[in-house]
Amino acid sequence: MKLSKVNINPNPKNCAVRKIIGDAAVVLLPKFHSAPVVLSSPHSGRNYSEEFLAISRLQLPDLRRSEDCYVSDLFDFSPKFGVPLVSAVFPRSYIDPNREPYELDPDMFNDVLPAYVKTTSDRVKAGFGTIARLVANGAEIYREKINFADAQHRIEFYYKPYHDELSQLVFDTRKNHGFAVLLDCHSMPSCGGAHDRDRDRRRADIVLGDCYGKSCSKKVVDYAEETLGSLGFSVSRNDPYAGAYTTKHYGKPGRNIHALQIEINRSLYMDELRLERSKGYSSLVKNLGFFVEALSTIDI
Repeated sequence: MKLSKVNINPNPKNCAVRKIIGDAAVVLLPKFHSAPVVLSSPHSGRNYSEEFLAISRLQLPDLRRSEDCYVSDLFDFSPKFGVPLVSAVFPRSYIDPNREPYELDPDMFNDVLPAYVKTTSDRVKAGFGTIARLVANGAEIYREKINFADAQHRIEFYYKPYHDELSQLVFDTRKNHGFAVLLDCHSMPSCGGAHDRDRDRRRADIVLGDCYGKSCSKKVVDYAEETLGSLGFSVSRNDPYAGAYTTKHYGKPGRNIHALQIEINRSLYMDELRLERSKGYSSLVKNLGFFVEALSTIDI
């Protein structure tokens, strides 16, 4: 599948420009990028192609267990505060942009993988590489092994265009403001699962991940935590999520790029079994608006 031309359409609701990057990403751009902040949502994509569904042994509701449901919608107000939002269109179970480009499990493929492929990372071993073997509940995704050419196609036409757009926004933000803050937006189950360190334990409302202080300045994390706390959220740092590829790859505080991962407890805004929005959705959006507005005023 070739990438279509970029289409730019006005979005009056958000006072923004809606930019469509083929089948890879949707970008909400403010008319004036006045804040030193960029938002990303790599796991909220829900465009499940017929081709993907045909090679999966799972039904759509099971594949959706890996989604960060509605996260891009939770933050689609961001252009009002001069902040762009990059959201993946493709689902995480198809290809995961929060991994290195070639973290692949050799047992998933018909052919021998090239030497440059990373085959032994902890994420690959757990079944959650760039092309995942499992969905979040541990079920196998594929009926049969796939070809490496399929993985290459997904990386070239989905993964790379998403990151090309995100990296350009981050670097432009640093150029125009002197620094950039990338907020990588996710959601998490309300309790730890069977294979998690925090099994059956209720999680905080918000988990902030800065790769244990490596991807983001302490000032940014402190400010984010204090702001969220003032809005009534319980906040944890790096437990159980410290940040993955996006946070590690982009977060270079010494180069004036600060990357912070935010994980939102799904019980705040959705029914986790039915994957439907709950009564708390509107209230959460309002509070996240206060948070992004505050973050957009940060000075480092």
